[in-house]
Amino acid sequence: MDDTPALVARYYAAFNAGDADGMIACLAPDVAHHVNEGQIRRGAIAFRAFCDHMARCYSERLEDIVIMATPDGTRAAAEFTVHGSYLVTEKGLPEARGQSYTLPAGGFFTVRDGQIARIVTYYNLADWVAQVSR
Repeated sequence: MDDTPALVARYYAAFNAGDADGMIACLAPDVAHHVNEGQIRRGAIAFRAFCDHMARCYSERLEDIVIMATPDGTRAAAEFTVHGSYLVTEKGLPEARGQSYTLPAGGFFTVRDGQIARIVTYYNLADWVAQVSR
């Protein structure tokens, strides 16, 4: 289905614009957000809190985004490169000093009724820690 890649592209365009409202507009109200190395966040309110936290601690831009979808449009995946800066120290992670990092990453999606119902984000945390610890 052609709508699914466009939906995922809108989601990532909103991410790159720092537009949490635009990202949330792509989501089902009961979205399940599976973050790398973290707990599942459920619903738009939890997703907004995550976005607010990420905007405070990191400045990120996604490039080289490639989106793939199943023929029926119910599943999608995206591969991309994260270019970021670590701005505020997170508990249990190295101290933030504005370090830059570049990581390959991916996202996996379930789409229901034209909205993203599940997001799974993956990147290599050990690679990120090594880059910001230099």
